[in-house]
Amino acid sequence: MSNYAIGIDLGGTKILTGIVNKTTGEVLTYIKKKTKKDKGSEKIIHKIINSIKEVINESGIDYDKIEEIGLGAAGQINRENGIIINAPNLDCANINIKEILEKEFNKKIYLGNDVEIATIGEMYFGAGKNEKDFICIFVGTGIGSGIVEEGNLRYGASGTAGEIGHIIVDSGGRSCGCGGCGCLEAYASRLAIEKRIIGALKKGRKSDIVNYLVEDKPIKTSMIRKSLETKDELVTQILTEASEYLASGLASIINFYNPKLIILGGGLMNAIDFFYEHSVEIAKIKALPTPSKITEFKKAILGDFSGVIGAALLAEYRGKFSQTNL
Repeated sequence: MSNYAIGIDLGGTKILTGIVNKTTGEVLTYIKKKTKKDKGSEKIIHKIINSIKEVINESGIDYDKIEEIGLGAAGQINRENGIIINAPNLDCANINIKEILEKEFNKKIYLGNDVEIATIGEMYFGAGKNEKDFICIFVGTGIGSGIVEEGNLRYGASGTAGEIGHIIVDSGGRSCGCGGCGCLEAYASRLAIEKRIIGALKKGRKSDIVNYLVEDKPIKTSMIRKSLETKDELVTQILTEASEYLASGLASIINFYNPKLIILGGGLMNAIDFFYEHSVEIAKIKALPTPSKITEFKKAILGDFSGVIGAALLAEYRGKFSQTNL
């Protein structure tokens, strides 16, 4: 029996598609495409289909040896029916991606959200391996989390548990993409940090980051890291503020949920030690002493591939737990 699957991580700025050895977690071949300018259901579907075809062609693996395709999408999803209900960062909604891809590729299709698949990846082959109880929190375009109890993901009554990015950290504060105000995501996500830096530059603040900027291109994590290394005042200030807001969200989780382990991932966490270390340090100070002493922190270790690996393992994970509502 073959042991390969295709995993797709569909985010607000990129789509990462890979063929994964499910036994080892190895990503054998992958394709990365930007999605920031390709908004709307039709364009996103086209890009997903092309990415799958490209990764199959590049891999050299017999198509019959690929068992299934798993996809994680940033947004609200219907797991049972395989529908992307709403992906606001991609400007698409009500896509029956399961039906479309099964017709196109004649393979079983499994759908999850982006943080769910990243959590599964870390659970099987990353920082959560051999851990039964933990929370994975990923800081990217938005902020989301996966909750694992006894080795099983918890989804909540409506299937949307783990939306830590929409914890309110400043009542009546900044507008959030969800339509609310004062959400953690509006203060501590990579997108929020980018907006703050651009806003400050437009107001005349000086920063070394202008030396790395490319016209009409977003601020990359590498630019933020380089500016931080030169002790740039503006970038240091904004990143410090963002990490302290994130710490407030983490402290709230510690106080409410009393987790044994919190795994932190995402580009900023992986690339910038200060962001991870300062967030953890302040979270432990802000949280109540008793739960704070128990909670351990780890960095996610699969990097960009946590979602691809987790998506490829969706079928195995769901078969293991026979979760009828997924």
